[in-house]
Amino acid sequence: MARMIRVKRVYDPPEESDGVRVLVDRLWPRGLSKDDARVYLWLKELAPSTELRRWFAHEPERWTEFKQRYYRELARCREALEAIQEYARSSTVTLLYAAKDGRHNNAVALREYFEHELKPAAGGAR
Repeated sequence: MARMIRVKRVYDPPEESDGVRVLVDRLWPRGLSKDDARVYLWLKELAPSTELRRWFAHEPERWTEFKQRYYRELARCREALEAIQEYARSSTVTLLYAAKDGRHNNAVALREYFEHELKPAAGGAR
């Protein structure tokens, strides 16, 4: 049974309730030490491509198109996606991002991808 996939800004203080903390940005967050971040797993391959990130530029009016393009990129990342799903079966997973925009970032889009695109195949509602 799946637990919870949460989203949190990597600069926010780590908490016990975060469970498995997974950084999903391509670049390490500026000014943050690895000790302070307490990242369990850094899955750079789940970050949007540099080209997509630059095109999006965190402009909310591009959000829907960004997600569509990003989801196409994620389709090529089965192993990393499966790793997160595996952790989420037994623990809370917190996807970490560095962006200032808490509503329009790749971690939010990735959580939505898990909720809507990766429904359980056996026994789950589609």
